[in-house]
Amino acid sequence: MKLLLLDADHCLGRALINESDSRSDVELIIERSRQCPLPQLKAWAPDAVIFPPLLCPAGVDYAEIIEHVEQVEAVMTACREHGVPLVWFVSDQIFDAGSDMPIEESVLPSPRDEGLQRLLETGNRIRSGLAEHFIVRTGPLMALEGRNAWLARMLDELVDGKCQRAAEDEIVCPTPAQAVARAVIGMLSQQFSGANAWGAYHLAGVEPVSLYTFHGVVRHQLEIQLARRNIDLTLGEITPLHHHHDQPLRRVLNCRQMLETFGVHQKPWRLALDAMLEQWCQARFDEEKGP
Repeated sequence: MKLLLLDADHCLGRALINESDSRSDVELIIERSRQCPLPQLKAWAPDAVIFPPLLCPAGVDYAEIIEHVEQVEAVMTACREHGVPLVWFVSDQIFDAGSDMPIEESVLPSPRDEGLQRLLETGNRIRSGLAEHFIVRTGPLMALEGRNAWLARMLDELVDGKCQRAAEDEIVCPTPAQAVARAVIGMLSQQFSGANAWGAYHLAGVEPVSLYTFHGVVRHQLEIQLARRNIDLTLGEITPLHHHHDQPLRRVLNCRQMLETFGVHQKPWRLALDAMLEQWCQARFDEEKGP
C-alpha cells in the first residue's frame, strides 16, 4: 500500500511516519508541503493521499483557514482527475455548538463561525466531487513532536513554571496522534481489501474531560514522573477559564461507526498519556544526564 503524506511536519504527519516505519505493508511518500500538482500525483501514483487537519481552526485567522481549504480543494481536484482516494482530517471544533449527547458520524456540522463554515463547504465539495474519500473528524491531538504538538508545548510550559489557563466548561476527547495514525492505516488497508466503506468517520478518545481537568491530570502525572527521577521543579499552575456561562460546551464524538465498520477500538487517553510522559521525560531529563 503506497500512501502520499502531505504536510509531513504536522504532528499527525510525524505519527504516520513513525507508524509506517514499523510496518512492512506501507510505503509512505513524504511531502512536507501541502500541495500535490496533477503531474506529481501521476508520477508518484499513490493508492491514497493523506492531508492532516488544521488544528484549532476556531482560534486561527480566517486567512489561514482559507489557505488550508484552498490547498485541500486543489489536492481533491488532482485526486479526482487521477482517480486517487483522499483522506482529509478535520478538527472536532467544526461542531462549534457542541451537543448534550455524543455526536454521531451521520450528523453534519452546522457551525456558526464563518471560518468553520468554510471548512464545512470544503467537506461538502469532497463528498459531492470525490466518491472515494475519508473525512475523519478527530478530537484534540496529543503529540510530542511535529507542528502543533499540543502536549509537548504544555509540558515545556509547565516545567518552565509558566501558568496555563484552560476552560473548565469545555468538554472534549483528547486523542493520541499515534492512535489516529494506526487507525487510518488500518482503515485504508481494509478498504483496499474490499471493505467498500468510504465516507465520514469520527476518531476520538473515549474519555470525555474538561480542558481544565485534562491540564490538571497532565500536571499531576508529570509531578509523579519527576519525583521518580528525584527532580525538584516547581511546575506552573493551571487556572480555570469559563467561556460558556449557561452550560458546558460538550464536543464528544461518538466513534461507533468507526468501531462497527473497521473494528477500531480507542483506549482511554490516560493510558497513552502515561507512556508519552515517560517518553518525554526520558528525552528531556534522562538523556541530558548522559552516561
